[in-house]
Amino acid sequence: MASGPLTALARLTFGNRVSQIYLGLVAAAAVYAAVDTLFMAHPDASFAGVWVFFLAAPTVFALFLGAELVGGTFADSAAFVYPALVLSVLIQAAALGGFVRLLRDPRRPSHPREV
Repeated sequence: MASGPLTALARLTFGNRVSQIYLGLVAAAAVYAAVDTLFMAHPDASFAGVWVFFLAAPTVFALFLGAELVGGTFADSAAFVYPALVLSVLIQAAALGGFVRLLRDPRRPSHPREV
């Protein structure tokens, strides 16, 4: 089995308990927002989708800021919002995996050795 950079990134993103719990929370919030939007009748707008953005913060807001600097019309479309949410959640899951790996393996130096 090959162990390349994509395999290592997938292990960081999905291969530890902390990232799995985070991704489970995001999935539960997304399902809740979808069910609330599709099947519940509200006299006003529901704030169920806010939880997904709350769990994807701060990287989703950095992506939105970058998109606004490039061009505001595309940043307002659903074709940008949903992939930005998914990308930010995956970035944060990988960061959590990196932190867990850093905390669990104290033998690894924080800086690579210079040769």
